[in-house]
Parts: sequence; structure tokens; C-alpha cells
Amino acid sequence: MPRPTILVVEDFAPIRRFVCSVLESRSEYQVIGRAADGLEAIQKAEELQPDVILLDISLPKLSGIAAARQIRTRVPKAKILFLSENTSPGAVEEALRTGASGYVVKSDAGKELLGAVEAVIQGGQFVSRRLEGWIFTDVTDTRAPDSYFRTARLAPTPQEEAPRHRHEVLFYSDEAEFLDGFTDFVAAVLKAGNVLLVVAPESHRNGLVSTLQRRGLDISPAIEQGHYIPLDVAETLATFMVNDMPDPVRFFKTMGDLIVRAATVAKGEHLRVAVCGECASVLWAQGKAAAAVRLEQLWGEIVKTYGVDILCGYRLIEFHDNDGPDMFQRICAAHTAVSSR
Repeated sequence: MPRPTILVVEDFAPIRRFVCSVLESRSEYQVIGRAADGLEAIQKAEELQPDVILLDISLPKLSGIAAARQIRTRVPKAKILFLSENTSPGAVEEALRTGASGYVVKSDAGKELLGAVEAVIQGGQFVSRRLEGWIFTDVTDTRAPDSYFRTARLAPTPQEEAPRHRHEVLFYSDEAEFLDGFTDFVAAVLKAGNVLLVVAPESHRNGLVSTLQRRGLDISPAIEQGHYIPLDVAETLATFMVNDMPDPVRFFKTMGDLIVRAATVAKGEHLRVAVCGECASVLWAQGKAAAAVRLEQLWGEIVKTYGVDILCGYRLIEFHDNDGPDMFQRICAAHTAVSSR
């Protein structure tokens, strides 16, 4: 019996390599092609006639959803499995409405991808575990899997409400993308009247202030009121790093004290505290991958313990070596949300 053939469509090379390596670890699957944009996906789908197409939503030239619609017409036998970090209800629903056989959240691919591929090959459907509490609606395409429940809208059940607090990671290509992403986060926190700790190198702290000012947001009052607290990343790391690894006791004392003090000193009631910065990414850039992953896990515990929102930032180029795909997956797994610019 011939092995099922798979086409992988993903524009970010480290993730593409990671996905292919996971699939190729199973001898029963055959990866017969790779594509990096929506138009190339259509071309290779027609040329290669794969059994399964793993398809990202956010692609250059043509979105994954638009590509899926054309592929369904031109290569009707191919089963489409979306692999995306986008978990918004509208995006998931629109993707499934193309007639796709499933949807895997990208940061969960390490533990779900093989099961998802097997399910669709066997004629079933697969939706990531974190989306199981959602009702898929208005799937009007007659080729869409019948098991998707059709009602008025896509909504979480009461048992599956989204988490209250975020530990998000932003992957960026250059300084402009970093500043845009972090400025959006900072502005949202300050406009809500909450408190923000910014842990970053001086150049990025200065860049954030300049970008905020260009957007018309004067942070001087926020600094005076204790709502905007800049911290040097090297000095902060020095308070809890021991033998090139973050010491959990020192970390929780340092960050716990900072968070409690920030919430106490700032003027206002019912304030929330948020943190953005680059502690773990600095360790990563220094070649201390294990320390970076461990630190992200500790930040996750801070989120649960203190109810804060956290945004971390990494340069994409840091993941372009041979270990990049695996370590990229580990970094994603330590966060509740992943975004890129």
C-alpha cells in the first residue's frame, strides 16, 4: 500500500523544517513537497497531487484560506489540515468553512500534529484540544466535514472560556517590528490605567519611549504615577541567575516583589500589572537555550500566581540554525499565545 503523501505549506523556515522533521520521523508518511506562499501552494498541490496538505493561514502572496478554496476545486481529493497560531473564532470558522478536514494550533503541533494527520488520512476530522470547547458554525460549504456543528455563531462554552491572563511571545524580524509590537502592548496597558514593567536593554527602552511619543502618547505622567517602570534587562537577570540558569527562589522573590510593589505604589484602585521584556531572549542570544526555556516556564508560573499579562520578544534570526525548529517549538509551548511580524 503506498504511503500517504503530504505537502507542507509554511512561510517561516524554522517551523517548516520542524513540521517536516516531525512527519518524517514516521516511516508511513512521505513529505513530497514544501511551499512558502499561497500561490506556490496551489501550484505544487496541482503538480504533486498530495493526499494531505498542511496549510498555514498567514501566507505571503495569497492567504492560506484563499489558497484552500482554490485547492479544493483543483485538487478535490487532497485533504486540507490547517496549521496556524491564529485561534480567533472568526479565523477558525472561516478556515473550516473552506471544507478543510481540521485545524491544529501551531504551538501545539509537537503533541498533536501526528494524531491530526492520521485522523484526516483515515477520513476523520481533527481540531486542536484547546479549541474543543468551541462550536463550529455556519459551515455552509457542502464539502465541509459533516461533524462540525452548525448554529448561529462560533462561541466558547462556559467550561472552555479563554484564560484571563496572557503569556504571549512576539517573534520579529527587525527593530521596527519589535517596536511596533511592543508599543501596541505598552499603549494598551497604559490606556487601561494599569501598571507596566518594561525589562529591556537601554536601546529598546529608549526606542519604546520615542515610538510612544510619535504615536501621541506622553508617558511622563505614567512614570510619575508609577504606572510605567523601566528596568535594565542585564541588571534584572543578575538578581536571579545562578550558574547560567535562573534560580526559581531568587526569580520569584525578585519578580514577585517588583509586581507587588508596583501594584502598591501606583495610584489607583483595582490595578492590574503587566510585564514586557527580553530576559529570556537575551539568554537565548547568549547561547543559553536551556536557561531561556526554563525562564519562560517560570514566567508562566508568575502569570498564574500574580495574574499578570506578559509579552516576550525574540528575533526570528535566532532560530535559523539546525536546532532552531525544535527550540522554537519549546519556546512556543511555554506561552499561551504566539504572534509574529
